[in-house]
Amino acid sequence: MGCWHFLTLSLCFFLCLLSHIIYVSSLRLPKKLYDNHNIIHGPKVRFDPTLVTQVSWHPRAFLYKGFLSEKECNHLINKAKVKLRKSMVADNESGKGLVSEVRTSSGMFFTKAQDKIIAEIEDRIATWTFLPIDNGEPIQVLRYEHGQKYEPHFDYFNDKYNIQFGGHRMATVLMYLSNVEKGGETVFPDSELRLSQRKDNTWSECARAGYAVKPKKGDALLFFSLHLNATTDIMSLHQSCPVIQGEKWSATKWIHVRDPNKLFKNIY
Repeated sequence: MGCWHFLTLSLCFFLCLLSHIIYVSSLRLPKKLYDNHNIIHGPKVRFDPTLVTQVSWHPRAFLYKGFLSEKECNHLINKAKVKLRKSMVADNESGKGLVSEVRTSSGMFFTKAQDKIIAEIEDRIATWTFLPIDNGEPIQVLRYEHGQKYEPHFDYFNDKYNIQFGGHRMATVLMYLSNVEKGGETVFPDSELRLSQRKDNTWSECARAGYAVKPKKGDALLFFSLHLNATTDIMSLHQSCPVIQGEKWSATKWIHVRDPNKLFKNIY
């Protein structure tokens, strides 16, 4: 992206902030899909930046209150629940998916733009993050039952196999599809704010290990695994605490440095 193009986009973004709500009615797509004016027009995407708060700067993390509607949350759960299987982790040597006690949830992947609701969510993610929609993986839905968790890990890759599919995962959008009675928090153990967050007895013991975000139905957490200079951010270490009461449903969109779909394989 040229310097002037970037500055123009940035100016437009901040002007939109002044009016509080952004509507996007045209999306740039690969050249083969361009119209005669290099733009393809689609449905408007609503984005309200006043609902976004900065959670942390080290790592860079932001919380969007009410990013998904209740209808959207329920839609993702209902479509996913019949296709769940044991979650896996990537082997650091081969990059292949392995069953591990590090990650004990169950999950599944949708295809991109699988239906109208999923396509609208993906468009909204691209609008919020200002990252190309083509650079995202398909949405993954996860279910955590009692005691299930995902121990501290990075979303960027430590193997050569996965990094060939669009490079590192540079950003993660974690959408909470259900409320959890207790537990299930997302924790950043190395966040600069880990010691300053006050917690009462509604937080789990696991959540006290760092800066934590409670799962709330409809909210979305955006965090970056790479620094602005594209080096990996070790402060992006995060975990999903064990569910103590209830169950936790979430949906994840991983966004890569480049388009992963040219070589994307479902390795999970």
